[in-house]
Amino acid sequence: MSGSGREAGAERDSDGVSPVGPELRSGTARELFRQLTGGAEAGVWSAPGRVNLIGEHTDYNEGFVLPFAIDRRTEVAAAPRTDGVLRVVSTFGGEPVSLPVADLVRAHAGGELRGWSAYPLGVAWALGEFGADLAALPGADLAIDSTVPVGAGLSSSAAIESAVALALTELWGLAHSRETLAKVGQRAENDAVGAPTGIMDQSASLLGRLDAAVFLDCRSLAAEVVPLGFAEAGLVLRVIDTGVRHEHATGGYRERRASCEAGAAALGVPALRDLEPGDLDRARKLLDDITFRRVRHVVTEDRRVLDTVRTLRADGAAAIGPLLDASHVSMRDDFEISVPELDVAVESARAAGALGARMTGGGFGGAAIALAPADAVAAISEAVELAFAARGFAPPTQFTVVPSDGAHRDS
Repeated sequence: MSGSGREAGAERDSDGVSPVGPELRSGTARELFRQLTGGAEAGVWSAPGRVNLIGEHTDYNEGFVLPFAIDRRTEVAAAPRTDGVLRVVSTFGGEPVSLPVADLVRAHAGGELRGWSAYPLGVAWALGEFGADLAALPGADLAIDSTVPVGAGLSSSAAIESAVALALTELWGLAHSRETLAKVGQRAENDAVGAPTGIMDQSASLLGRLDAAVFLDCRSLAAEVVPLGFAEAGLVLRVIDTGVRHEHATGGYRERRASCEAGAAALGVPALRDLEPGDLDRARKLLDDITFRRVRHVVTEDRRVLDTVRTLRADGAAAIGPLLDASHVSMRDDFEISVPELDVAVESARAAGALGARMTGGGFGGAAIALAPADAVAAISEAVELAFAARGFAPPTQFTVVPSDGAHRDS
């Protein structure tokens, strides 16, 4: 997840969830709901995490992104209440948290939405910002479980937000489109949690389709499903989770966004989306070196997204590897958001047969992705393990993700 907030005594990673061990897990969302309430849920909703195939830090610059939903999901078992109380519990967050729905605005204004519960409670608050009458709603019980790795840059936060938003929309009889629910999730992340992220993650989680990516214009929010064809091409996408955890709500992420905004202002455009690669000579003359390099990453990354979409359509997935490689170099050198573990993951995967590789997510840790022939997976996994060991890094976690459907009701 990309997020902020802290519970007393609990270190929260960049995805907003307290990283507790398996001994504190209580089973599936449905089992946890029944432990919480003693009764059956009204339904179970789920939403996936996402991999961003290409287009990093372009979303809040009103540019282009190409994420896809993955086959790891967050489940929410839920039922309405009659007393106006919203009660949330999760397999990763300790004790249940309760709050009257009518108090959400006051709690948000007072900075009382903290820790992991800021995500579901923040979504409920944000639904009020999009027209729901919080004082009139009946409340709900929500039990949450997730298989989306936390802090790996796979957006476990958007998976929570999207699943909760879909569940509450149905339980409360609201009529929001998925595009609006993406805005709800972003508002929760920005204003309730405190992470200055764009709308890509929620859009991918809500709009994803099997074996396809979501080509999103982050200015107009126009979204188009683009077939990937990985299986037909004999390709897989491997995730290499470095185990290095990051914090997006403070520090580097916020500084990068501020640099982008400063660069756009100095160049007289509403957002970096409005620049073309041909504008970079002018930018170099007007900006200091650091701001220029931040701007250059965003401008060239937007172009790489457009080129990736064109290449997928014209030549297929096997031809996009060089664009993934160039994206990583730009993030490493111009945006400076990589870390040694990510660089080693990318370099060793490429050397062992990946067609292209890059870090994914907001940076400063998390995961890399490698697009590879299926028959190269074993060699890539071994090469990455050996490279990490040679550098004295902790062993990474490696797994394959499959482009999958977005949020839906499971039962």
